[in-house]
Amino acid sequence: MHLSFSFGALLSWKAVLLAAFFSGLTSGAQAQNISAKLMRCVACHGADGNSQQEGVPSLASQPKIFIENQLVMIREGMRNIPIMQGVLDGVTDEELTAMATHYAALPLTSPPADRQQSLYVMGEKLAREMRCGTCHLPNYVGREQMPRLAGQREDYLLQSMRQFKSNQAVGRDTIMAAALYGASDDDIKALAYFMSRTTP
Repeated sequence: MHLSFSFGALLSWKAVLLAAFFSGLTSGAQAQNISAKLMRCVACHGADGNSQQEGVPSLASQPKIFIENQLVMIREGMRNIPIMQGVLDGVTDEELTAMATHYAALPLTSPPADRQQSLYVMGEKLAREMRCGTCHLPNYVGREQMPRLAGQREDYLLQSMRQFKSNQAVGRDTIMAAALYGASDDDIKALAYFMSRTTP
């Protein structure tokens, strides 16, 4: 017997699981509504919150408050992400909180197994010297409004740090521009490499 698989079937099962999850947090109608909204996130951020798309961050295991803040800023137009425009229109604060709770509780997949030791050590040294752990915690799992860096996609970390350094990260914490002041692009590459391969 051959089993067939389709992305549509995956989404259908995901919708059922999400509805079951949220039914324990809110009313049945609200649970269905929230799970339907979360289905919009699956295509880019992954069914389990672990992104497989270049330049798209993984949301799994991010701090709940961080996710909430980002969702509000995107909804209110304070953070401009073209592909996200309109996606959160009409989503209530309560629904955003439920979405953040969902993603914060999802487990993060293991980071890439390959490791270029010299680049990893360089990134580790830079992270220590630049005191990244002061805000993001020593194991880089993040806290409150500070994002988890450990295990995040390397390409997304690289893209974000370059935006911060060039003051292009509109709507995000400006302290990062100061934190990256004087860092070369090679430094940023090493930091992204190290963080992406660090196990939370």
